[in-house]
This record gives sequence, C-alpha cells and structure tokens, in this order.
Amino acid sequence: MDASQPETSRTDSSVRLDLGKLGEAYAAAYLEQTGYRLVAANFTLPVGRNMRGAVVNTEIDLVAYEGETLCFVEVKTRASDWFASPQINVDRRKQRQIVRAARAYRNMFGLAEQPYRYDVITIVLSSEKPEFIPRIELFRGFWTESSARKHYRQERFYD
Repeated sequence: MDASQPETSRTDSSVRLDLGKLGEAYAAAYLEQTGYRLVAANFTLPVGRNMRGAVVNTEIDLVAYEGETLCFVEVKTRASDWFASPQINVDRRKQRQIVRAARAYRNMFGLAEQPYRYDVITIVLSSEKPEFIPRIELFRGFWTESSARKHYRQERFYD
C-alpha cells in the first residue's frame, strides 16, 4: 500500500448497519429481561409490488410474545438523541409497511385470531457518560392498524 494514500475508513452505511445490529441485540436482551418471549428477528416478507412492478420486501425487526399477545417490534437505534428522539422515524409510511408485513406473518402462521400489537423500542448509545450505559425505552402499542391507514380526502361538490 502506498504510504501517501489515506487509510480507507468505514463507510457511513456500514457504521449504521453495525449500530443497528448492536441496537437489535440490546433490544432483544431487554425484551427477554422484561418477560417477552422472542420468536423471530429480522423477519423479511414480500408485501407487494411498487409502481414499476418490483417486489417490495419489509422487515420486522423483532417478533415476540408478551403473555398471549403477539408483538411486532420496530427497533430504532441512535448514537445520540440530540437532534430528535429515535421513535420519530417510525412514521406513517414505516407503520404501514410493518402492518402489511405483520398481516402476512399472521396469515402465514395461522395467527389471524391471535391478539397482537405494534411496539417500538428505542436505544440511544450515547458515550457521553463514562460508564456507557445505553438508554432503552419501550413504547407498547405505539400505533394501531387504523392509525396507520392512508387517509383519503373526500372531495365534496356542492350544487
């Protein structure tokens, strides 16, 4: 290697991937400690096609049971929450994708009548504190299928 060339650094996407994997590991451990029973991680399902006909896949980060309730858990990990809290990124578009994937998951495994909900778990891995303890928050029932639906405006015409 030529000494005049700068050392190649890791790309932003690989750092984000590592951060996400670390966050999902923390989330899984936290859920198990709080009584959830994990059944799947990073479960990817085809949920439809886009405008160009390409298959659209959606990933459910964690699938777990809390008692008899099937929980579809979205994990959001950030190095800092200085700008915004991590759960802000679980927008309506993301919620609709997860709803579609969860519906396919429930149908695939014959769980259509099983009680279920959508949770979000956030992990902030701020290294500002000397002991480096991640801050983990669990939001049970963060959204419902009806709140994630597209809302179409009805035009009203008057005579």
